[in-house]
Amino acid sequence: MENYSKARVVEQPSACPFPNLSADTPEVRVKDGSKIRNLLRFALSRMEANPRGTEEEQRRPTPDEGSLEGPQEAVGRPLCKQIIFTACGKGVSKAITCAEIVKRRLKGLHQLTKLTYSKVLEVWEPLEPAAGLDSLTVSRNLPAIWILLSKEPLDLDQPGYQAPGRYDALWAQAAGREEGGGVTGQRAGHRRKRGGGGGGGRGKGSGRQSGRSRESGKGQT
Repeated sequence: MENYSKARVVEQPSACPFPNLSADTPEVRVKDGSKIRNLLRFALSRMEANPRGTEEEQRRPTPDEGSLEGPQEAVGRPLCKQIIFTACGKGVSKAITCAEIVKRRLKGLHQLTKLTYSKVLEVWEPLEPAAGLDSLTVSRNLPAIWILLSKEPLDLDQPGYQAPGRYDALWAQAAGREEGGGVTGQRAGHRRKRGGGGGGGRGKGSGRQSGRSRESGKGQT
């Protein structure tokens, strides 16, 4: 491919894996270059009655790129009970980050996650058209994620369901393991072992003292 350069990337549309959703459910498509600040501002404006934001965000209500609409266009619409975050490739981690921030902001949200593949077409053009090379189209399957956040309860038997709960539970469990002899206990034992080795050092010190006593005895004689 040294004689080609990537001209464009076309992402093929994929069907939403969540059936029976309301028609007004917003679908936030997260790209690798999307700004999390703009994505969250749009999502919270559709889910929260009085979305809070910084003064800088209120002065610059610019919408994010893609198919999203800015929050100024969402004012006056009824609040949604569900919202979807979707991304593929490098944008997957950013979509997960947005969903987690929304869950911390709006307590009691139910989550349903689906992992799929999205088809992407890469068009490569020759660097020298006069060389007689044709353009190439490469088809790739990229991992994609779909995250549904809902204020209403979802099906508990669905794979990928996550019930609302405390976000500090993981840290509490980690602290409990450390107090019960986990990593902290091992480090403490390692320090005690070093202290035990120090006893040998004290023994050497006593030997040095006896040597000084012998030298003092020689001086007296």
